[in-house]
Amino acid sequence: MSELTLFLIRAAFLAILWIFVLSAISVIRSDMFGARVPESARGGAPKAERKPGKARKPRRGAPTHLLVVEGENPGTRAELADAPLLIGRGSDAAIKLDDDYVSTRHARIAASGDEWFVEDLGSTNGTYVGPVRITQPTTIGLGVQVRVGKTILELRK
Repeated sequence: MSELTLFLIRAAFLAILWIFVLSAISVIRSDMFGARVPESARGGAPKAERKPGKARKPRRGAPTHLLVVEGENPGTRAELADAPLLIGRGSDAAIKLDDDYVSTRHARIAASGDEWFVEDLGSTNGTYVGPVRITQPTTIGLGVQVRVGKTILELRK
């Protein structure tokens, strides 16, 4: 083989090695600090301020809380009045899960009008609604099972 061919093979190998190292660092960073969410996906419009003591009354039959049904912390619940709810291992999570398959900032549950949505925040192991892995905000209702790692959550009244 010529010197030029050997040099090109070495350069290509080095480039592939660096791509692998940088992608591994990116996965570790997103697992530790959460994925970057664009401003448009966060609901960039400012929310109307609620007056203290004037909580919005949920309509009849609407879910009132999120409950851990199966997993490491069964019975843990978070009130939907505090929405949006963050689910993960981080200290800022409304539902903090001690599950090895859950990211620091794994998923978020938020309302839009009278509907509730679950959104995966770029987690490593994904978020499932029923048996389907979601890739975009997905509508959920009463009793629909949301799986985060080995933990199953449901909206309840």
